[in-house]
Amino acid sequence: MGFGLDVEKLLVIGFIAVLLIGPERLPHYAEQFAKLVRRGGEMLRDTKSRVQEEMGPEVSDVDWRKLDPRQYDPRRIIRDALFEDAAPAPVTPSTTSAASETTATKATATTAVRETPVFSKKSPPPFDPEAT
Repeated sequence: MGFGLDVEKLLVIGFIAVLLIGPERLPHYAEQFAKLVRRGGEMLRDTKSRVQEEMGPEVSDVDWRKLDPRQYDPRRIIRDALFEDAAPAPVTPSTTSAASETTATKATATTAVRETPVFSKKSPPPFDPEAT
């Protein structure tokens, strides 16, 4: 259960409430509690129907667990964003010579292979001063 309450604690709280309220007022408070629970259920059903009405019938097709932000690892998101493949260069047919065809083929093959960037003092990693 929520809030660290289990069945035993709820029974103790209920027993203390019965002792404090007394047998004369207990039926009245039990009736009010039942009305509160019914109203809460009605509000929940109304909310569900309004969401379905406003978002349309496709809302039932959405897998909400897939959109849960707790399942994403920020390190993986950043790694994927930094090292995602660049779009391969379009291959244009060349009719001039066989040498240019092999050059285009080699260029396409090298863009398909992901190389990890090597940074040094001469070629530092990109820096965005507005991001810091």
